Amino acid sequence: MNKLFPKFEEYFIAFLLAAMTVVNVLNVFVRYVLKSNIHWAMEFTVIAFAWLIFLGAAWGIKSGAHIGVDTIINLFSDKVKKRISVVAASLCIIYGVFILIGSYNYVAKIYSVGILSQDIKWLPQWMSRMVMPIGYALIIFRFSEALIKILKGQQTTLGLANEAKDAIDSFKVKGKKK
Repeated sequence: MNKLFPKFEEYFIAFLLAAMTVVNVLNVFVRYVLKSNIHWAMEFTVIAFAWLIFLGAAWGIKSGAHIGVDTIINLFSDKVKKRISVVAASLCIIYGVFILIGSYNYVAKIYSVGILSQDIKWLPQWMSRMVMPIGYALIIFRFSEALIKILKGQQTTLGLANEAKDAIDSFKVKGKKK
């Protein structure tokens, strides 16, 4: 369990991607070879993709995969970077809380109305839409983790990807090989 939980988002995202692929390949086979259709395939794919996006956003924060525009921030000292990052993380958490509350209210309304999915007749829509509050709860959790690391001095920024630096570094490495 200790090995599964830290990588749960990665495994679940990989599972969703694999499930979407399998369902769509099967649907193409059924459509073009058997001249029929898996009527729920499109809705399943849309739901799985939504889960993939929201969970992927939280995983991106955890792994530092989101692109950071930090050209100006890099001009400052580590102490100033840390202060700016604390403000940025705090604002991200506040924004996440607003979206979490709004998405929870939205899902609660759908739950109270009792709407079922269009093509997956047995699936209540609130279940597929739960990805919004779950995803934003994870996003808040990941930004809170980053904030704690900043406050403890373990990092000075949110840990976002620096594609410009990575590109420059890759050119330097290529230049040395020649």
